[in-house]
Parts: sequence; structure tokens; C-alpha cells
Amino acid sequence: MTLVFGTRLSVLVTSSCSMIYIILNNFMKTIIIILIMLTASTISGQELSPRAYWPAPNGTKLCILGYSHSWGDVLMDPSLPITGVDSRIHVGILAYQQTINFFGSTSKFVIEIPYVIGNLKGFLDGEPRTRNISGFSDIGLTLSANLIGAPSMTPSEFLELLNSPHPILGASVKILVPSGHYEKDRLINVGTNRWAIKPELGFMMPLNDKWLFELELGVWFFADNDEFLGVTRKQKPITATEIHIVRRFKPGFWAALDLNFYTGGKTIVNGKLNADLQRNSRFGITLVYPIARNQSLLAGFSKGVVTKSGEDFFSILLTYNLLLN
Repeated sequence: MTLVFGTRLSVLVTSSCSMIYIILNNFMKTIIIILIMLTASTISGQELSPRAYWPAPNGTKLCILGYSHSWGDVLMDPSLPITGVDSRIHVGILAYQQTINFFGSTSKFVIEIPYVIGNLKGFLDGEPRTRNISGFSDIGLTLSANLIGAPSMTPSEFLELLNSPHPILGASVKILVPSGHYEKDRLINVGTNRWAIKPELGFMMPLNDKWLFELELGVWFFADNDEFLGVTRKQKPITATEIHIVRRFKPGFWAALDLNFYTGGKTIVNGKLNADLQRNSRFGITLVYPIARNQSLLAGFSKGVVTKSGEDFFSILLTYNLLLN
């Protein structure tokens, strides 16, 4: 009788422990998935991207569907010689992101494919102009790597980092491929008909268990456009800085205050240097909320706060993020 009771008790304890393990394991996986979902940076032409260097376990795959709407003094290329701009631009975005092991560090590869529809109004040499545009814009390719503080990790190692966050230093290279729709006899186009590359350094500092500080410094370099209204158009580099203050409320739910500043970008058209220096700054707010175990929504809003050359416009961004594994 005692032997039978002991055997039943052993089976009961083993079954209970197994059930607890399964529940905890599924709970941990859910938390990891939610947090991974939110490492996707904000895809925006204004380059306000909080948590761009937040790591994720190796092999994480993410699909992003986004929509942005900008209105006001906004151009696809703000250095164009057009004044009094009043535009409405809609951008649909499809992106894929995968975390990879890059020489032992947590790294991410991102490809972005935007489609643009817009109506632009303005003045060129005092004459009113209107242009309706539509088509695929330039494809964006980004490779980022965490240099210090986030080696390539498994899901369990990722949880350890979450429980004990520490400073992270990362670097990235973004390339814009001249794949967008371009008409060489038009001043305003969806595509830019030139290559662009942006190397960047990013630093993330946990202030406590709820607050993060992020700083990103980068420079855009541009190739020449040899088909700009029959002449060659060059553009000098643009230096860009981003600052983010991130507040984490609970797993998967966070918000950020975003600020950027960029300067440079004077153009040279047919050998003549133009007085079109960009010295602009934008302020934004980003909010992310999980809606399911492998899905989340991101909402962002930004506006120009300092504008020397265009860019005085409002913009909203909505994305749906889907974890694929």
C-alpha cells in the first residue's frame, strides 16, 4: 500500500513539475517574442529610429508593413530649388529584418521597399508648379552590428541581458539603391537616380530598469546624379544626429521621445555651388504596443522644430510588425 501511494505521489509530482516547466517555458518564449518584435526600428525618411541597436536572439525574422503620411513643406529631395511647398505624400512600406551572427556579434540585416504616392505644389523661379508622383522609391539596405555589450545570443542569453541591461555600442551601414522610378526630364521624382550610403555609430545607456538613453551619429554620402535635367548634380555630405529617451512600461509596451538634427547637403549643379545648406531638426514621439504573441503595432509622429531649408512639415507613421519564427 505504501509502495503504491509513493509511486502515485512520484507520478503526481513529476507531472506537476512538467506542467509548471511547460507554462514557464511558454511564458518566457512569449516575453522574448514580444520584446523581439519591438526591436524593429522606425522606418521613416526623417531618420527618427529609437531602439535601432536593441539586440535580439540569433535567427529572429521579422516582417514589417508600414504606412506614413507627410504634409506641409515636404519634398522627396529637400535640396531641390522649389519654394512655397505644400505637399501631401503617402508612403507604403514593406520591410524584412533578420538577426544574424556577424563575427560573433548580434547583427541585423534589413531591407526596405517603399512605394510613394503624392501631390506636390510649389514655386520654381516664381512660377507655380504642381506634380503628381507615384511609384517605387529607392530600396534601402541596412547592416548593423553591436560592437560592445551584445554578442550573438540564444533566447536564454537574451533574457539574461533583459534582466541585467548594460551599455551597448553598435555600428551600421545603410545603403539607398537607385532603384526608384525616375524621369530624367522631371525636377521632382520618386527615385533619386544615385547611390547614397550612411555609416553610423549608435550608443545605448540604461538609466535604470525603466529608462534608456540612446545617441546615434551618422553621415550621409551621395554619389552623383548624371541625369539631372541634362546636367550633373552633386551633393555634399549630410551629418545627422539622433537622441532618444525611451520609457519601458511593461514587456512589449514602450514609448520614446525622439529628436534629430542634421546639417550639410549643399548641391552642385553643372559645376555651380548652390546656397541650399540644410540645417534642420525634427521632434517626434514613438509608441509601441503588442497586440498578440507575435504581433505589435507602432505609431509615430514628428514635426520640424528648426528648419533652414524645407522640412517644415508634419508626419505620422504606422507599422504592423509580425514575427515569422
